Amino acid sequence: MKLRMTVAILALSTVTAFAESHGANPMVGGAEMLDTRNIVENAVNSADHTTLVAAVQAAGLVETLQGEGPFTVFAPTNAAFEKLPAGTVETLVMPENKETLTKILTCHVVAASAMSDAIGQMIADDNGTHPVATVGGCTLNAKMDGDKITLTDEMGNVATVTIADVKQSNGVIHVIDTVMLPKM
Repeated sequence: MKLRMTVAILALSTVTAFAESHGANPMVGGAEMLDTRNIVENAVNSADHTTLVAAVQAAGLVETLQGEGPFTVFAPTNAAFEKLPAGTVETLVMPENKETLTKILTCHVVAASAMSDAIGQMIADDNGTHPVATVGGCTLNAKMDGDKITLTDEMGNVATVTIADVKQSNGVIHVIDTVMLPKM
């Protein structure tokens, strides 16, 4: 009996340790997001981010987003890209549009690791709207809508963070439902 109790305790502690080390991140696009992987290594596993991954590859940003960081990436889903006018994505990934694509993608990246509670606190400290400077030179305005963070781009598009705090080895991803665009 004592041996069974010891085995049961060891099994429970092993399961708990595994859950704590591997269960910290939400699933994204049907895939486990491991905090030991970088942004690109996790994004390629998400079925919801195939368009984003293809765009990052076309823009030549893979190496950058695999870098040390830290980065916060507001990652639009495939459905977010589908909201753009027909043909937009296909046009943007053409080699001659690499500069525009790079600008759009880097307007989703912040050169810091910002978890949602920190963003929420910045919003509160700034009386309800916090300007977020991106690597691409865009400014997104972060606000709260109930318990969700929203971002408004320079064109007036509003994205909602649908999955927050996906920890990466080089930062954090927040999944969003709309593509953020720079002022054109």
